[in-house]
Amino acid sequence: MVKLNKIYTRTGDDGTTGLVDGSRTAKHSLRIAAIGKVDSANSALGLAAVALADGDHAATIYRIQNDLFDLGADLATPGEDFAPSEMTLRMVQAQVDWLEGRIDRINARLEPLRSFVLPGGTEAAARVHVARASAREAERAMTALAEHEPANPAALAYINRLSDYLFVLARALNADGADDVKWVPGANR
Repeated sequence: MVKLNKIYTRTGDDGTTGLVDGSRTAKHSLRIAAIGKVDSANSALGLAAVALADGDHAATIYRIQNDLFDLGADLATPGEDFAPSEMTLRMVQAQVDWLEGRIDRINARLEPLRSFVLPGGTEAAARVHVARASAREAERAMTALAEHEPANPAALAYINRLSDYLFVLARALNADGADDVKWVPGANR
């Protein structure tokens, strides 16, 4: 259980922050940038959840938000061993599989795509699209990190699936795709 008695520690005043293994890294490092983008995506999901009320979609978003905290912990743990343990929280394939199940369930009832979809429609769908774009930013930051340091393949797969899930969720919130805002190529020429 996490217990925070004091919010500020002053240990980061030198421009570094602590990682799970006790090491310190620059607050502008690729690792911290990736953690920050995951946090931004989580915040965007929180805003989207407000528009979803208390239904099944909101419950799924809250579970995803918890998964994103797991993802942040995974990213904050450098190393090449991606197996979870009592002392190390890692993303696992079961989390990816769960998200894929949600994607498949929603996508099965959507109108087939015949055009690219603009981010918008209902307020809830628009908020989910913002969260989707945030998840893509997190994915880009994580893949940038993975070019230089080992990264958990399950974590990379999860963030990639998350944007897919949010895309189909936004379509579901637009009357199962019937009210999607379609891209009209060259409309403003």
